[in-house]
Amino acid sequence: MVKIFNKNTVKAKRRSLRKEMPPAEVALWQVLRNKQVSGCKFRRQYSVDKYILDFYCPSAKLAIEVDGDSHFSETSIASDVIRQKAIENLGIRFLRFTNRDIYENIDEVVSQISEHLPPLPSVEFFLGLRAPKG
Repeated sequence: MVKIFNKNTVKAKRRSLRKEMPPAEVALWQVLRNKQVSGCKFRRQYSVDKYILDFYCPSAKLAIEVDGDSHFSETSIASDVIRQKAIENLGIRFLRFTNRDIYENIDEVVSQISEHLPPLPSVEFFLGLRAPKG
């Protein structure tokens, strides 16, 4: 079976990207890390097939990309479309935000991300109790 997630061949590249994250990605990572959003685990600079995603939530099969200025040239837009379709063909949902979205309205960004994540389990679930009927 061919490995498509976090290939060892791009491990050094992923590590380098984590060390050199742009400020907008750093800001979003501070919110996503440590299961702060809907209790879901996110990974940063996660590889899928031949692509490296900015953020990925394995349990929700959700990719998140933060687009800086370099993503708005005609060549980059075309490349991003091909990349996104290839990733979506693997059953992964895709959300895309701009640096400006992160800087100006991170609460709305997090809200949109939350809409694509499973809800947190209830207190009853953790206590092994059932919710009262009625």
